[in-house]
Amino acid sequence: MNLKHLTHWLALAETGSFSRAAEKLFITQSALSRSIQVLEEELGGPLVDRVGKKNELTPLGLSVLERARRIVHEAQELKQGAALLQQGGLGSLRVGLGSGPGALLMTPWLTYVAQHHPAVHVSVSRGATALQLQQLRSRELDALVVDLRRVVPAPDLRIEVMAQLRAGFICRKSHPLLQSARPGGTAFEALLDYPMASIPLSDEVARILVAHYGSLADPHRLTGLECEDIASLIETVTHTDAIYLGIIAAARQGLQSGELVEIVMDPPFVGSAHLGMVTLAGRTELPVMAVFRQFVAQQMQRALETA
Repeated sequence: MNLKHLTHWLALAETGSFSRAAEKLFITQSALSRSIQVLEEELGGPLVDRVGKKNELTPLGLSVLERARRIVHEAQELKQGAALLQQGGLGSLRVGLGSGPGALLMTPWLTYVAQHHPAVHVSVSRGATALQLQQLRSRELDALVVDLRRVVPAPDLRIEVMAQLRAGFICRKSHPLLQSARPGGTAFEALLDYPMASIPLSDEVARILVAHYGSLADPHRLTGLECEDIASLIETVTHTDAIYLGIIAAARQGLQSGELVEIVMDPPFVGSAHLGMVTLAGRTELPVMAVFRQFVAQQMQRALETA
């Protein structure tokens, strides 16, 4: 099967028009028609129904589409990766980060690339994990670093566990809650007098909270300040009586400086975030991916040591 024929077929499927596809490919319509016909003969059936000026994918065409797209993309990535290796380059990388990984990795990663690999183009996006998984599958992103409890395992995903980071409650050093804390730790009920700041929590974390502290710990009732940007939550907690619930390592600068304090709970909270990297299984990776994977592993180890 000729890769060129698959490329021609994808152009037709994506434009829905022989004329637009031919224009996109810089070939004649007759050459495109012959190419599609050869592919149809190889696959044993029509890929598109030509109804007047409309072209609709047949059931066979629909079944072939995603696999053809994957083959063509992987061939392009393989060619690009080989050229980069010969030239001594690393390529480019588009990364999606969840809330916790974003707080830990985004600025350090951009800084690292600027200092050590200034010729590499990187882009970092933030957002809901479900949306980022769609972008990964459509090849708009090359890799995700997210809380793996939000990812449903699937054959097309390569999932690598990177770290399990402890979560807890944090407040500013002069918080009134600390003045009335019991010797054995703070009762959960005492936290309810203050706004709770957190990212949107997974169902699993919600179950852990309720199991520890009862129905009042249901995040739908508990969380008063919610956003995906942990840095903004921690900044808010630093200047108000709000209490942060989340990954302890994300607040390490404030904890190390003494501006923030982890609240000792009675009973202790044992929640954690299971962070990891998600890529497409079988996808040809550019050299820069190895750099990013090593960088993430080092940052996660540092977070484990300092949290």
